Amino acid sequence: MDERFSRIERMIGQAGLQKLACSYVAVIGLGAVGSYAVEGLARAGVGRLRLVDFDKVQPSNINRQLYALESTLGQAKCDLAAQRVNLINPDCRTEAINAFVHRETLDPVLDGPPDLVIDAIDSFNPKVELLLALTLRQIPTISCMGAALRTDPTLVRTGPLSAVHHCPLASKVRKKLRQAGVATNFTCVYSIEPVKNLPPGVIGPEEPESCTSLERGRTRRPLGSLPTLTGIFGLTAANSALQILLKESFPTKMNNS
Repeated sequence: MDERFSRIERMIGQAGLQKLACSYVAVIGLGAVGSYAVEGLARAGVGRLRLVDFDKVQPSNINRQLYALESTLGQAKCDLAAQRVNLINPDCRTEAINAFVHRETLDPVLDGPPDLVIDAIDSFNPKVELLLALTLRQIPTISCMGAALRTDPTLVRTGPLSAVHHCPLASKVRKKLRQAGVATNFTCVYSIEPVKNLPPGVIGPEEPESCTSLERGRTRRPLGSLPTLTGIFGLTAANSALQILLKESFPTKMNNS
């Protein structure tokens, strides 16, 4: 027994551990949510990971992003993610792709294709483009909706996008996909905590166009967020991925739906 994964093997058996070792997952967006999703997958023994992000670590990331440290400021998130995965599990085949997700980059980002994709993008248009492509290509998907502005971890849920409520981002994404005639039954991680009666300052002013993290896409308003909630979203996404990957082998242990 490989001692690195002995505890998870006791939960899913040797066959389950081998299934994860042969699985190929892409995580797209390596910020507050995506970084923790990668962590869960790497520590579960997933054997191949494609890690996609175009951004570099900034001081404002330190409160909530796993790769953000004083010592990593200015470094590419995808490279830092790959380095951390290799420290956890040197046997994992990692691929870092420094790319902004849009129509022109979807082919290399989804090449393979992966067995499953975790969407942890926080920009609206790239998120919609990615979800359109994943649905049309019939790639199993877990999409993370809005984790910012939430405070209650007990209200985090998983379920199909068609059933998500109390999430403005999910509502906008669902509308766009339905307009394109695309099904909205893929799995999402979301919160049912209403976003209302927010304290002053929780939504910041638009960031300047010169901001390095916004070289692509529209300017956005930074939203207040807690490291605990974004981390829970990411780990929940990773857990849902394990359930999907192991469903055929362990329907009762890893999937109670």
